[in-house]
Amino acid sequence: MSYVHPSREEIKQILLDSPTIAVVGLSDDPSKVSYMVSEAMQKKGYRIIPVNPKAASILGETCYASLKDIPHPVDIVNVFRRPEHTPPIAEEAVAIGAKVLWLQLGILNEEAAEIASARGLRVIMDRCIKVEDSILLPNGRATL
Repeated sequence: MSYVHPSREEIKQILLDSPTIAVVGLSDDPSKVSYMVSEAMQKKGYRIIPVNPKAASILGETCYASLKDIPHPVDIVNVFRRPEHTPPIAEEAVAIGAKVLWLQLGILNEEAAEIASARGLRVIMDRCIKVEDSILLPNGRATL
């Protein structure tokens, strides 16, 4: 498989259709990019579900050790982990019925993309969800 970015219109629709984002690798350190991005997305109206086995809660939300531990539906699995760790995350995203696997800026893994796309998930790699949301939905999801 050769990965191709979805169009901006497709990404906009994904964001509009996806109120719940599980963030794998979300740090509880406010100086980390994962925290800043997730906090910004939360302020824009998305529900952020932290996936971090070392923390109890982040951004006022209960943390889960893995995607499989989350007790409710997830739309997007947003990943802040090194590329070599993403194939098992893709498998978990499939297992929980997520709609989208989103690998953050600088994260590319063809194997993870193939795992997810072969089972019907949309895949976005090497893009920042906060940047895409800011460009495509500058006034937020609720105003549209």
